[in-house]
Amino acid sequence: MKISDAINLIRDAEIDHSNPSIWADLGCGSGTFTLALAHLLAEGSTVYAIDKQSQRISKPDHEVNIVFRQADFERDALNLSPLDGLLMANALHYMEDKEALLSRLLQYIRPGGKLLLVEYDTLRANPWVPYPIDFQHMESLLQLLGMERVVKLGERRSLYNGSQMYACLAEKGK
Repeated sequence: MKISDAINLIRDAEIDHSNPSIWADLGCGSGTFTLALAHLLAEGSTVYAIDKQSQRISKPDHEVNIVFRQADFERDALNLSPLDGLLMANALHYMEDKEALLSRLLQYIRPGGKLLLVEYDTLRANPWVPYPIDFQHMESLLQLLGMERVVKLGERRSLYNGSQMYACLAEKGK
């Protein structure tokens, strides 16, 4: 996926463009969604890009600080300040116990902060998406965990297998 495609998928995430904020991208990979998020953030913002594998992420097109940390977000303590937002793009479908993981990760988000997810809209597993979660189940899970206003932002077809992908946004209660 191109960065422009990723931007279009998460463009409506209601991100404050006028004030610097602090976000984390868990399972950042090569940084496609890290850079898409950086494009939407105000100058002076910081994105902690976290991945198990060492990554070299390009510099964003404007003054957003990207800090790479090599860590396993499923197992490691991430030691993040209260975040304004947390992004997980194509990462959650590798986790079997999504409820326990999200319950722990949501503690990093400040009250009123946002959770931005990109996943495949299916329940059918395959070797590349071992634990998928469609939007309907994601919405129910996030509401169970106390997240508010769970909304689907957009959809697009995956280039790899033609499956439908979705982006959704949820807000942490105050």
